[in-house]
Amino acid sequence: MVLPDFLQPRPEAPVEVRAPTAAALPLVCDSPHSGTAYPADFGHVVPLSLLRRGEDTHIHTLWQEAPAHGATLIAATFPRTYIDPNRSEFDIDPAMLAGDWPGPLTPGEKTRQGLGLVWACINKDGVATPLYDRRLTVAEVQGRIANYWRPYHAALQQAIDTSVQRFGGVWHLNLHSMPSDVYRRLGRTNAPPLADFVLGDRDGTTCAPEFIHLIGDTLRGFGYSVACNEPYKGVELIGRIGQPQRGRHSLQIEIRRPVYMDEDTREPNAGFAPLQQHLDRLLGVVAGYVRAQRTA
Repeated sequence: MVLPDFLQPRPEAPVEVRAPTAAALPLVCDSPHSGTAYPADFGHVVPLSLLRRGEDTHIHTLWQEAPAHGATLIAATFPRTYIDPNRSEFDIDPAMLAGDWPGPLTPGEKTRQGLGLVWACINKDGVATPLYDRRLTVAEVQGRIANYWRPYHAALQQAIDTSVQRFGGVWHLNLHSMPSDVYRRLGRTNAPPLADFVLGDRDGTTCAPEFIHLIGDTLRGFGYSVACNEPYKGVELIGRIGQPQRGRHSLQIEIRRPVYMDEDTREPNAGFAPLQQHLDRLLGVVAGYVRAQRTA
């Protein structure tokens, strides 16, 4: 299979880091799931068109003005279906492996759904399709961790640590998009309509309440519907970074995909440019808030 240029593997650059182009602020944005460079050793057996449903396609582009507001912007180039940076290094289903893992594993609820560190299936219209017709070797999973997962975490941690060391704290935005059929995937038949944005702070534990309120109120002012922690609360990254009692505030932002793209073709729709402009304005609001917090 010949892949389009944007899907070509990039093993030399598993993560992109864009430094601030304006006066630096303790503001870090990361997009762990928008990568579209599919590694040559993936070995999946599903069509690429189906596999791409796992992408948070275009998210890093929607937020591309973050550096102009003083933020560091980090994005994975590899797809989450290959290995997911927003999962624990040990969140592996041992049933996927062809051998014994050399140490303890801690598979969680997402892993039981086939969506752990290494995805076992892809979902469309409530149907889960296996990604592989084989078990993965321990060596290839270890290679994915070493060559993709760890470099991403190292780059993000460096940006967080740099902000803390320089400014005494950090505000972190963990950027995602969500499929329109998420409630169906979760088996929830009496769920409310899916909001345009879902903000997750793990039930008030990863950032100051005023930070999530600021972002939610700003988005509502643009005309979007906003929910908090429903149905996404945030996972590995904000759970590890968010320590508001230490001045480290971390918030997950999910955007409903049809707001900006066609879920089948992955192409931007008419909402893409207006959304990008609104996110630029939101970043300006966040940057102003962060500056005010530094001088308070």
